[in-house]
Amino acid sequence: MPENAAAAGSGQTGEQSATVLPMPGAASAGGGVRPSLPPTSLQVLRSLDSGPRGLLEAEAQERLTRFGENTLTARRPVPWPRRFLRALRDPFTSVLLCLGLVSALVGAWGTAAVTSVLVVVSCLLRSREEHRADRATAALHELVATTATVVRRTGHDTAARGRELPVGELVPGDVIRLAPGDLVPADVHLLRASGLTVYQSALTGESVPVAKHPLEEQAVRAAVPHGLPDAGDGVFAQRQSCFQGSSVASGSGTAVVVATGGDTRFAAAYERSARRRGTSAFDRSVRGISWTLVRFMLLTPPLVLMANAALRGRGLETLPFAVAVAVGLTPEMLPVIVTAALARGASLLAREHAVIVKRLPALHDLGAIDVLCLDKTGTLTQDRPVVDRSLGPAGALDPRVLHWAAANALWTLQLADLPTPDALDEAVLDAWDRGPGEDAAPLPSVEEYDAVAALPFDPVRRLSTAVVRAPGRFATHVLVTKGAVEAVLERCDLEPAERDRLGALAAREAAAGLRLLAVARTERPARLGAYTPADERELAFLGFVTLRDALTPSASDALGVLMRRGIAVKVLTGDHPGTAARACRDLGMDPGQVLSAGEIDDLSAERLAGIAGRTTVFARCTPAHKARIVDALRASGHTTGFLGDGVNDVPALHAADVGICPRNAVDVAREAADVVLAEKDLGAIDHAITAGRRSSGTIATYLRITLSSNLGNVIAMLAAGLLLPFLPMLPAQVLVQNLCFDAAQLAFAFDRPGSSAVGRPAVLRPRDFLRFITGFGLLNAAADLATFGVLALALHDSPANGQAAFHSGWFTENLLTQALVMLLLRTGRTTAQGRGSGPLRVATAALAVVGVFLPLTALGPMLGMGALPPLYYLLLAAVLTLYACGLGRARTRYERNRRFA
Repeated sequence: MPENAAAAGSGQTGEQSATVLPMPGAASAGGGVRPSLPPTSLQVLRSLDSGPRGLLEAEAQERLTRFGENTLTARRPVPWPRRFLRALRDPFTSVLLCLGLVSALVGAWGTAAVTSVLVVVSCLLRSREEHRADRATAALHELVATTATVVRRTGHDTAARGRELPVGELVPGDVIRLAPGDLVPADVHLLRASGLTVYQSALTGESVPVAKHPLEEQAVRAAVPHGLPDAGDGVFAQRQSCFQGSSVASGSGTAVVVATGGDTRFAAAYERSARRRGTSAFDRSVRGISWTLVRFMLLTPPLVLMANAALRGRGLETLPFAVAVAVGLTPEMLPVIVTAALARGASLLAREHAVIVKRLPALHDLGAIDVLCLDKTGTLTQDRPVVDRSLGPAGALDPRVLHWAAANALWTLQLADLPTPDALDEAVLDAWDRGPGEDAAPLPSVEEYDAVAALPFDPVRRLSTAVVRAPGRFATHVLVTKGAVEAVLERCDLEPAERDRLGALAAREAAAGLRLLAVARTERPARLGAYTPADERELAFLGFVTLRDALTPSASDALGVLMRRGIAVKVLTGDHPGTAARACRDLGMDPGQVLSAGEIDDLSAERLAGIAGRTTVFARCTPAHKARIVDALRASGHTTGFLGDGVNDVPALHAADVGICPRNAVDVAREAADVVLAEKDLGAIDHAITAGRRSSGTIATYLRITLSSNLGNVIAMLAAGLLLPFLPMLPAQVLVQNLCFDAAQLAFAFDRPGSSAVGRPAVLRPRDFLRFITGFGLLNAAADLATFGVLALALHDSPANGQAAFHSGWFTENLLTQALVMLLLRTGRTTAQGRGSGPLRVATAALAVVGVFLPLTALGPMLGMGALPPLYYLLLAAVLTLYACGLGRARTRYERNRRFA
């Protein structure tokens, strides 16, 4: 039977995990299920040494001491020293730390001191921001409901009474009462139930509420033709059990607690969430760039030493210069810039959009996402149905069907005195309140009928009946029945062929992703006696009311924005394939060929990696399927994000490069996630992705500018060392130059990249960086070599002061070219837009002023620099103009090639 033919409130779960709840007497030694029947309620109560009247207060206190509180094991807060040491494992920080140690070994104490300070600052920034995120996440635990209605006795002869107790005080054997809206506080076995349906979406991902009833009622169910649909295999399909993490949708029940605290299924998922995450996109990018830097650094000092020894006969006296060259190649501010940019982005997200980034590198991963996986319920659709159409027996639109369905829903709700309406009844009444449409014939209001009696819905009959009297027809009662297609059709006066035709029509509608309610009526002579389910016979079939999932209002626009940003959205759901495909079509997404869990099981990891990239919708997914799909997408080279809020999402949250959940997610999902949203909304994800791309753009800008500039300087230093009879720059001058450049680059942490930087996924790709820094580094080296010619020409008439003037001239040119590079090579800006933000303009202006005037101050001679003739500044201006033009043309060509790559 198609799942969408289920009656109002009956619900149906999708495929579930194969683990089994260790109910008393049900689990075998091997962890599976014995072929014997599950234990009855009486057997469960006996095994727990309890009874229908609950525990004595003294027994409950003794069990609380023995079993402990009904809470999940608290995660220990990470102490500050451990956070600080963990930050040292960052590859960028490790490279810088090694440089500081090498500098200390060769006696370059100034360089060693500067690098050590930068390492400490970077680690402190990262530790502080992650500590702040942990505190914000811990505060979310206060939002969880904390009480339950528990039945206990004060003595053996006293009456049992229910009272509200903190859920932490529940113990195995406690008898609790469940009502609509209650969270199930522990794993329980049902003793009694009346129309009880439970949302298990946090555990299974299934959006439809699941009918629950005691084991004893299942014998009745088995004797009823066309009974409840099979709920599938697995622990959560046990209809006599409710689990911590689920919530009551409708009805009421009484249950005995069978597991609390760390013994619940919820806690099992919580413990599994503690496993370590795999390598993220940030880790992979950082490792690749770090190894590129390490290779350059290890290669540079030997080259400098060998070249000077071979061509100039210099020995180990050039070692400090060689180390200074290696340090000059390294972006010393990288750990500080990375941490500051990510911390600033995380702070802005928390302040402006209430988004918590628990792990700072996850902000980069957000910016790098090119595939976003999510569940359907709560993200694309709301957790409620809406009426799509009302169809007559021939399949044509017929508003009369909706009219009678609304009459059934209204008067069943009124007469049965139900605490809350069923979600499907609410949808029917909302649709009727909106009106049948302008072209429909006028129909009487459903409030005009006189209510006589009601037979409310129950999960065995799978239908409900309202008995009403039409205005002015006192001698006639009208029975209006609404419910599951099979249950209603078998009570209608139909020929077998007609019944089969109507069943096929219902199946076609269900296959299109719709849920169906069948509606029928009959007239009977008025009577005073009570109506029973036996009167639900020989009905006249009226038609179907079809329902679909209510779409999230912002989902369509948000999907369009994500797609324009280069992000492919994948829907991973436990729902029926037709339901998921219908929701996608309604939102303007092409679902393509839906891949179901059974088909996934038949695919190898390699084939799934190829198919996953081309598939949009994956249906009937268990937690293991979701994690496997995410792994396949990552294996095919995608940077993958996963949005989930339930226990069933925890494995996929861990498998993704970045796990995302809303603040009202279950505890285990919040623990597993890297990013916590204010609400489960695609718009909030877009804000987070935009912030991640801006932070990543800042980091990429810094790396490209610094590495290309540094590479050009190193090439020029090596060439000058071979051409000149003296060192082209003294170690102290290299250190001061690097300090000035590094201080100016702090402005990047406060820079805002241009709009093009957020238009596509931002990934730090080592090969892309290598191409960029090689091309622009050679351009920078050409400017340096041209400056050598300018210096030779300008200093031709003053050879006595040549060495100090050369140092001064090159120092000035280096800082001025670096200031130009900072302005013209910013990520996401065209050359015309490259003037930079306020902090960046101030920083580059300050860098230029230091470059021009420092050699002229009293510090100049102390650093081995001398005065320069006016001719040099005129020639240098010409070189810088040509250099700026070359940067602009190279940048334009690079962006064009990158756009069409």
